[in-house]
Amino acid sequence: MATPPRTTRPPKAEAAGVSAARIRLGRVFRVESKDYFLLLGTTLFLVVFGLVMVLSSSSVESNLEDGGFFVQAQRQGLYALFGVPIMLIAGRMPERAWMVAAWPLLLVSCALQLLVVATPLGITVGGNTNWLAIGGVQFQPSELIKVALVIWLGLIVTKKQGLLDDFGRGILPILLVGGTAIGLVLIGGDLGTVMIMGAMLIGALFLIGVRLRLLLPVVLLGATVFVIVAVSSDSRMRRITAFLQENCTQFDNDDCWQIQHGRFALANGGVFGVGLGNSTAKWSWLPAADNDFIFAIIGEELGLIGAVVVIGLFVLLAIAFARVLRAARTPFAKAVTAAVLVWVVGQACVNIGVVLGVFPVLGVPLPLVSAGGTALLTTLFAIGVVLSVARDPEASVRAAARAQARAAARSAGRPAR
Repeated sequence: MATPPRTTRPPKAEAAGVSAARIRLGRVFRVESKDYFLLLGTTLFLVVFGLVMVLSSSSVESNLEDGGFFVQAQRQGLYALFGVPIMLIAGRMPERAWMVAAWPLLLVSCALQLLVVATPLGITVGGNTNWLAIGGVQFQPSELIKVALVIWLGLIVTKKQGLLDDFGRGILPILLVGGTAIGLVLIGGDLGTVMIMGAMLIGALFLIGVRLRLLLPVVLLGATVFVIVAVSSDSRMRRITAFLQENCTQFDNDDCWQIQHGRFALANGGVFGVGLGNSTAKWSWLPAADNDFIFAIIGEELGLIGAVVVIGLFVLLAIAFARVLRAARTPFAKAVTAAVLVWVVGQACVNIGVVLGVFPVLGVPLPLVSAGGTALLTTLFAIGVVLSVARDPEASVRAAARAQARAAARSAGRPAR
């Protein structure tokens, strides 16, 4: 029985099929810009580094409070396991989707913060009422307000881009809405978070080109409110007084204890550190060793070299944000990138400054590194929003064109470039 002749695809048809397959592959795996990968890579490195340091710094307190050395580290790892995919998904969303979600997200986050300060659901920790307990789950709505303000600022700047030189019609509405959201956090007494949010709002407006003369009165007003709120609380005044003491001489005072032992930890680390996991400060000597003062544990275990590397990573993160900001094509992209830049890098500077004794204890964590589920999730989400505007929309088109050119060159017998 004769076997039917075997049919083969013509070379041009085969080349066209390969080209189409590559185009489809390029659409799935987009070749993003260098700025995109710089921001993504630095963020992921800080998250992994943070998990290692949380494991090391929290083991003792975790065993005392939760009955296991790895409970806190496992909890932080779970948050990272959810947070990284959330960041990557947010990085694929279009600008239009964020603009639609801006107002609902801001209203929902403010409503949750209102529950914190106006209902028994709010929980007070360390003198600040900034936690909300619903169904056995505790989280900080103030962190959600940060993300909401970032996206809302992008929307409102897009709508008012022609009025940003007019204080009454352009800047004042932004400050009123943003100030109301920040005021809800201020009612709870979380002065550190309020300072970061205020700096985020004003700093973003300045970075996108709003004149300093329009923002200076707002800065002075904010500084006045900060001083009034600070002196109105005995606990805050004690922390400020402890900060102002030369060398914190009253180190047996409760409010000076954390500052003093943070410095002890840094001094104990020296240049090369005592080794990962070998900190003595984490043995109940240094409060918030895995959170607000994790940089002190980094300095103790990894030494001056480790501390400088961490500072260098945040400098690299700032460079990545700055490159995205410079390449931004729309008012929305510029506003959200500027806001997240001031938020993440500014908060890192404040946290490190507190540990080094440059600022009084303000109670803000080191972004992406400190323990804290809500802070990690919202920070990764915000960086995901920046990744969404850092994407190169023309990269896949260029890759597809190159693939077509190579396929056409092969089919014509010419060497492909």
